[in-house]
Amino acid sequence: MTTRSDAAGDHVSRIMAEWRRERPDLDVSPQGVIGRLHRLANALTEELVAVYSRFGLSEGEFDVLATLRRAGAPYERTPGDLAASTMVTSGAVTKRVDRLEERGLVSRRASETDGRGRVIALTPAGRDLIDEVMTAHMTNEHRLLAAIDADERAVLERVLTRWLTAFETPPATG
Repeated sequence: MTTRSDAAGDHVSRIMAEWRRERPDLDVSPQGVIGRLHRLANALTEELVAVYSRFGLSEGEFDVLATLRRAGAPYERTPGDLAASTMVTSGAVTKRVDRLEERGLVSRRASETDGRGRVIALTPAGRDLIDEVMTAHMTNEHRLLAAIDADERAVLERVLTRWLTAFETPPATG
């Protein structure tokens, strides 16, 4: 991870300066936040995926295993629940589950409450793997946040939570 303490000299600042020169009539200040968040999200994704890869997992496979583990014993969810929790289509969940099932990390069975439904569950090997990966993942996330202190993290978390809620909360109807 490359960090710069001189934010005024970062890539986004240079882009903004060029736009201010070329289009002084535009307020390009949103790029200061959006551009940096976009670049940071890309960089963070690369750093996160590198950890999953060490364990032979894709980002999506990690997401499925983590979602099942978070469910608590007996570590299972329906495909629909997995799709909602991982925010992907049911087709994408099926592909991920197929790969994980081939590796013996999850199993499928008929639902006891809905004869047509299926349930996806962690196998013991899947639980062991996701526990190991989660430990490495959290170590990595702590490392990635080390560039900012605890007070800055708390402020950033509050701001991002408020902003994300504005995107994820459906508008009121009426």
